[in-house]
Amino acid sequence: MTPEMAIDLFRGALYMVLIMVCAIIIPSLLIGLVVAVFQAATSINEQTLSFLPRLIVTLLALMLFGHWMTRMLMEYFYELIARMPTVLY
Repeated sequence: MTPEMAIDLFRGALYMVLIMVCAIIIPSLLIGLVVAVFQAATSINEQTLSFLPRLIVTLLALMLFGHWMTRMLMEYFYELIARMPTVLY
């Protein structure tokens, strides 16, 4: 395996991880921002108020994007298995 192949495999894996994490984290960040603005506007300083909406949105994002993320992982692993003969030599 050449260094270029290793870098290409690593780059593909990092890109997939980045896309999958962003699909979960970005909705949670947006809801956290909305709750923080609400807390600032109403002067409510309750820590648990921001936790529950973010948890619910994160779980909903996992439910919504879970099938898509599983399909992405399976396609990447199929690609890795298909490229295995070229990686070993």
